[in-house]
Amino acid sequence: MNTKAEQPKGTNAADIGKLVLAGLVLAAGIFAYSWFNNDANVSGTVRLLGVFAALAIALAIAAFTAPGRRVRHFISESQFEMRKVVWPTRDETLKTTGIIIVVVIILSLLLGLIDLILKSVILDWLLKLGS
Repeated sequence: MNTKAEQPKGTNAADIGKLVLAGLVLAAGIFAYSWFNNDANVSGTVRLLGVFAALAIALAIAAFTAPGRRVRHFISESQFEMRKVVWPTRDETLKTTGIIIVVVIILSLLLGLIDLILKSVILDWLLKLGS
């Protein structure tokens, strides 16, 4: 038997309201950025910081919904799995890259040779177009 409680799949009205509010906050930040575009009293840096603040507030609101909790859980699980990854050393990476470059060069020369042979066989011998 599974010990985890089954989570509901749908979103309730409160979550939808929070997501709409988050969208409105983000839209307001973008609108304010464009509204104060021609205002000399508000610098571009302040306008950009306003958009980032609106984005941060919208993400914070959205994080407390059921989809937001699922995203946070997914990110935490991804970080846990990333700790298990064994990354190659610099030497291994350079050797592997060198081998790949050599194989690509050899295969491209081989394909060019096959193309040249097929061209000469088809055009010169079969169709007798080359003279």
